[in-house]
Amino acid sequence: MQDWAAITSERVNKVVEFVVAGLMLALVLDVWLGVIDRYYFRWQLPWPETLARYLMIWAAMLAVSSGIARRDHIGLTAFVMIFPVSVRRIVLIAVDVLSLALFLYVAWYGIAFAQSGAPRHAMIFGMSLAPFYAAIPVSAALCSVQLVLVLLRDLGGHLDKPVFSEPVLEDAQ
Repeated sequence: MQDWAAITSERVNKVVEFVVAGLMLALVLDVWLGVIDRYYFRWQLPWPETLARYLMIWAAMLAVSSGIARRDHIGLTAFVMIFPVSVRRIVLIAVDVLSLALFLYVAWYGIAFAQSGAPRHAMIFGMSLAPFYAAIPVSAALCSVQLVLVLLRDLGGHLDKPVFSEPVLEDAQ
């Protein structure tokens, strides 16, 4: 089960990272277009700034699940490391379960949030704000999936290894 969870988490993470990279590329090109427009061509395009905002929101929200998959997210490492290994595992599993509960809560209420964006329109794009608001429940659901997978993968043992290792000194002869 741990191997399956590790492989699945890695595959999901690769897809998410590819999507985030595409969003970041689009964001850079959009901002670049906005700068060129403002300082050189003076086309007065009304949409680059708004599009950049929504691209950044989607990229940042999706990237959270990547941090979870890599265990790079903010954690209580310094606090947890004071416990013995047997207690540490229980605390780490509890933190994962609490985080899962938080993301499931955000996903559940995020659906209503995204639906509230449906009647609202982005005047610049002439379309509903629902696809932009959907970043919240989609990313929270993805974070929930990744949390379940890394919880199964690690079972609270991801901090069993020493955080800092002693440097190896070679004999200089």
